[in-house]
Amino acid sequence: MSNVRIVAFAGSLRSGSFNKKLIRIAAAGARAAGAAVTEIDLRDIPMPLYDGDIEREHGLPPNAKVFKRLLIEHHGFLISSPEYNSAVSAVLKNAIDWASRPEPNEPALVAYKGKVAGLVSACPGHLGGIRGLAVLRSILSNIGVIVIPTQMAISRANDAFEPNGDLKDERQQAAVESVGAEVVSISAKLLGVIV
Repeated sequence: MSNVRIVAFAGSLRSGSFNKKLIRIAAAGARAAGAAVTEIDLRDIPMPLYDGDIEREHGLPPNAKVFKRLLIEHHGFLISSPEYNSAVSAVLKNAIDWASRPEPNEPALVAYKGKVAGLVSACPGHLGGIRGLAVLRSILSNIGVIVIPTQMAISRANDAFEPNGDLKDERQQAAVESVGAEVVSISAKLLGVIV
């Protein structure tokens, strides 16, 4: 077991979300590669829509602090992002925005700079969410995250999963797991540890 810690979450709130199923597969790949993985559900840490007046008057909301602290405490992220109108979901963008806000005596973008991220997506359409991943890659790269080149987008997601949550296509299953493993490998190299 390495010292690499990865936080994994989906950019969806829906209980039956394809992306919640997919993130479990990526997280399993990271665990198999030796990482300690914390899986979270954004539904469990609801945040208000980002509002500069709220921030100015009250600071970060409590759940925004919880989410930000999780990002800070982990070396890398696994994110499974649905595609909404060719972009990321509002809940995912909102969480990213809140965690980007600095608190007193804190370096800028402390939750993001130098962290490693792996991206996957599952959507019912033919493109599997690839356009949303391009947007997410741009957002994360612009705030200092090292986004690995490898990603996986599962199309026709409504027919892609077995009842147990695995993907029906074994090659797709392995590819999603490999995204998790690659995040662990790159994080370990940056940390100078052996996995």
